[in-house]
Amino acid sequence: MKKNRAFLKWAGGKFPLLNDIQRHLPEGDCLIEPFVGAGSVFLNTHFSRYVLADINKDLINLYNVVRDRADEFVADASQLFTTESNDAEFYYARRLEFNRSTDAWRRSVLFLYLNRHCYNGLCRYNLSGEFNVPFGRYRKPYFPQDELYWFSERSQNATFICESYADTLGRAEPGSVVYCDPPYAPLSATANFTAYHTNSFSLAQQQHLAELAEKLARESRIPVLISNHDTPLTREWYQAAQLHQIKARRSISRSGSGRLQVNELLALFSSD
Repeated sequence: MKKNRAFLKWAGGKFPLLNDIQRHLPEGDCLIEPFVGAGSVFLNTHFSRYVLADINKDLINLYNVVRDRADEFVADASQLFTTESNDAEFYYARRLEFNRSTDAWRRSVLFLYLNRHCYNGLCRYNLSGEFNVPFGRYRKPYFPQDELYWFSERSQNATFICESYADTLGRAEPGSVVYCDPPYAPLSATANFTAYHTNSFSLAQQQHLAELAEKLARESRIPVLISNHDTPLTREWYQAAQLHQIKARRSISRSGSGRLQVNELLALFSSD
């Protein structure tokens, strides 16, 4: 079956893991995602309703705009995908405009431009909340028109919310299924852990998420599937779950010794 790609580039996106996630994601009426990211799981599943959340208000603003005003958005955003706009000076001027703008529509248009022209499609903010990813120097950045229209069509049954994972999990009702894709835990205690947002995701929050997932499955019979690195720490956090190891899906660069193959875990908390 053809897989549908997200319109955003996204570090840690789940497109490569879709087959495994689909295999282990229980059935239900409503899919809840507290860490929606680029939305690959949402775009490739078939629930009657979706509650999709993230702490990144620019991301949620963009998704609401694309859902409700796709034609206008495509018309405006496509104007920033020209030969002239694929230029470092132009990019940094748009990044500055984005950081200074308080207009939700303009920020949504600029967010897509920055995402497709910045280095590696990263989404990173400094402590002042300013987007600070450098120019990516691509030959010809792709304008994802088809993907935008597909997202808009699929999101007519979706609610997008900017809030914390704990608040989103609190919305789960009988018939819901939860998929969590938190920022991945560091591979070791000394690993460099890059925050994707101004609020980094701490080890305490990783553990808290696991505790909430276990409680939701045990007390409310709502299944929760979590993806993460396969480490001794994640296995400890997820000891109450059914663990499914996914072999070497990604390579992580490490200084001085090439690349390290990293296994991943899918942890399913359920009442079964």
